[in-house]
Amino acid sequence: MINSGLAVDVQDASGSQSVPEPRRIKNWVIHALSREVLGEITVRVVAEAEGSHLNEVYRHGVGPTNVLAFPTEIVTPDLVADVLPLGDIVVCAPVIEREANFQGIELDAHWAHMVIHGVLHLMGFDHQTSKDAVIMEAREKELLEGLGFKNLFYET
Repeated sequence: MINSGLAVDVQDASGSQSVPEPRRIKNWVIHALSREVLGEITVRVVAEAEGSHLNEVYRHGVGPTNVLAFPTEIVTPDLVADVLPLGDIVVCAPVIEREANFQGIELDAHWAHMVIHGVLHLMGFDHQTSKDAVIMEAREKELLEGLGFKNLFYET
């Protein structure tokens, strides 16, 4: 499942001990994308303060949330680059930890779920309507089962 045209940058600014190794996060990102996708994705793992700030400024939410996705908006159609940015995913480590504990699911499985959830947002999936949510959750389930994570509680 190697995609040589995809660059994944993992940044850990959380200070949390529960953050999976960067190679695992990269594998989840690659798994969630079709093999034909070329580009660059940054996954930034944050603590609550940064997560809260980003959620409040960019999504007008209150407090931190589990995952935020910021798709890149290419404004120059003739932009020439070796690798085009696809977007950024921000994952809040303390929220992931609390949710996994509260939901009674394996921490690693929840990490994989939230990374995949963020990637799907970058690819245009959404859950604003019931119909869209069913489609997105089905794709999440398929991808997670492909990684060996089964019977998860799918709350996002």
